[in-house]
Amino acid sequence: MLKLILPQTAIRAVKQIFAVKMDKNFSTYCRLLSSQKFTVQDSLPHLPVPPLEQTLHKYHQSVQPLLDEEELEHTSKVISKFKTKQGPLLQKLLEERAKKHENWLSDWWKHHAYLNFRSSVVVNSNPGVLLPRQNYEGVEGQLKFAAKFISGIIDYKFLLDEKKLHPEKSGMQPLCMAQHYNILSSCRIPGIKSDSWHNFSEDYPSHITVISNNHFFSLNVYGKKWRPLSVEQIYQQLKVIYSKSEEPAPQIGILTTESRNEWGKIYKKLIKDKQNRGSLESIQQSIFVVCLDRLIPSVAADTKQTKSLMAGQMLHGSGSNSCSGNRWFDKTLQVIIGPDGMCGLNYEHTSAEGPPIITLLDHVLTYCYANEEKILPAVGIQEPVRLKFNLGTKILEAIENAKKNADSLIDDVDLTISQYTLFGKEFLKSVKFSPDAFIQVALQLAYYRLYKEPCATYESASLRRFKYGRTETIRSCTVPSYLFTCAMDDSRVPAIEKIQFLRQAVQVHKNISNDAISGQGIDRHLLGLKLIAIENGMDIPKLFMDTAYTKNMHHKLSTSQVSSKYESIMCYGPTAPDGYGVCYNPQSSAIGFAVSALDTSPETCSKKMTAAIHQSLSDMQKLTLEFQVSKL
Repeated sequence: MLKLILPQTAIRAVKQIFAVKMDKNFSTYCRLLSSQKFTVQDSLPHLPVPPLEQTLHKYHQSVQPLLDEEELEHTSKVISKFKTKQGPLLQKLLEERAKKHENWLSDWWKHHAYLNFRSSVVVNSNPGVLLPRQNYEGVEGQLKFAAKFISGIIDYKFLLDEKKLHPEKSGMQPLCMAQHYNILSSCRIPGIKSDSWHNFSEDYPSHITVISNNHFFSLNVYGKKWRPLSVEQIYQQLKVIYSKSEEPAPQIGILTTESRNEWGKIYKKLIKDKQNRGSLESIQQSIFVVCLDRLIPSVAADTKQTKSLMAGQMLHGSGSNSCSGNRWFDKTLQVIIGPDGMCGLNYEHTSAEGPPIITLLDHVLTYCYANEEKILPAVGIQEPVRLKFNLGTKILEAIENAKKNADSLIDDVDLTISQYTLFGKEFLKSVKFSPDAFIQVALQLAYYRLYKEPCATYESASLRRFKYGRTETIRSCTVPSYLFTCAMDDSRVPAIEKIQFLRQAVQVHKNISNDAISGQGIDRHLLGLKLIAIENGMDIPKLFMDTAYTKNMHHKLSTSQVSSKYESIMCYGPTAPDGYGVCYNPQSSAIGFAVSALDTSPETCSKKMTAAIHQSLSDMQKLTLEFQVSKL
């Protein structure tokens, strides 16, 4: 039977022709007809539940570098008891859950990792992405580039709507594309004990939200017959918005920097007012947010700190005296553009990891760098609409409190952006090293040189080989990596042994990475066993209260590779108060790094860690080249 595919544009046209809200049955029918994107999606395997004994064996291996002999002996007994007592029942319950769900982890993960998280999403959860500095200065250049950037996202959205986004693969294996469809037209909504997340794509929003000088505007990016506005038309609309926001407004956006419980309470008060509720719903349902920042002199100056300061603008807005109030941190995608060539974004993490965000950004930058205008002018353009708020005394007091809390949070962030330029991934491939594994071992060496001990390390691995897959942990601190870090600076160890230690550390990292992306990792399985116990009203097993588990979850290095074909870099805060957040972008002949720490920690310093990483990479390259020469 011939399968009919009804594009989203056709659905929107039908909706516009009848000028009525489509009923539930018709919406369901349209979704079924528009199911082309699920052709590959439905063929994806479900996330497996690894064998219990396998996970416990890997767990025992992973904690060895972190424990002394007495602790390891105790942990061995705890693992052995769990394997024979509570473990088998929890494993059975988890396997039963896996039979009932397309992905036994994804819903748990969404709530456990994100929506139940009660600290501020700023720094702690939302990543920032700094894009290459653009070649313009002044408001006119800012608005023209913003118009093109907006047009580029709408161009990308067309690929999503028409099911023309090319399915991604890892080697020959297709990857789940669900995250790509969750980025636009979505928003996190605060609650008092837990938040919620909504995607409004099925309502076919036609507007974006533009924030300028803390003023909020709704800007329609489609004209009649759902024809997108041209770049010039968007630019003219942005000029109107900018002219109407010359004086700063109260910082309603700063409220989204609050702890989630506090923001949930304020939000509950806000939506009691009909006008406030309408404005908030407009923001939530918009396709994405654009933040037009004012000039920040310290950021605009061209110094060694410029990139780090600009990255801070993306990560947190640099405080209430800068642009943190010119944000809506609950929005999945908010683009940030300054008048000094600064641009990037901040994204709320509930719905997607970094790679789908970078896919969108790479598309948009390529679009922006193209000279030709791809869109015919639209007709029937609506003027931007100011979103108004009724702010009583209590809300204004809440804004002032939020400013203080945001400034305290942001002032504590120590962030360094750098570009290592002596080599990149092409050199590493030429000497038969996995670029990611080599960089991870370099991070281990850098940390060991600073602190003379190994540390629990998190590296994000993608589970997108599986339907609705999110992430798994690669435990980068291994026995071989520890042996290498100890040997590297020991003059008694000959170079031939050091290179052997290095190759073994890199190979083991490759192996555990492959296990992680294949659904045979450790952490998500252990989390599942813990959550299934809680869900069934059982006592939490002692395995999860053991010293080894506590140490292994205290990630003093929280790391992620987020690659882009451009010189873009993602940044985020550390997950441990005495640790580091390290994100890197390996390119052909360079490696970009974003290293974060907290100033309140006397042990950490992002500049020292950055220098240690660069030195470790150089020393490891020197060792590799010495060995290559000695073989000739």
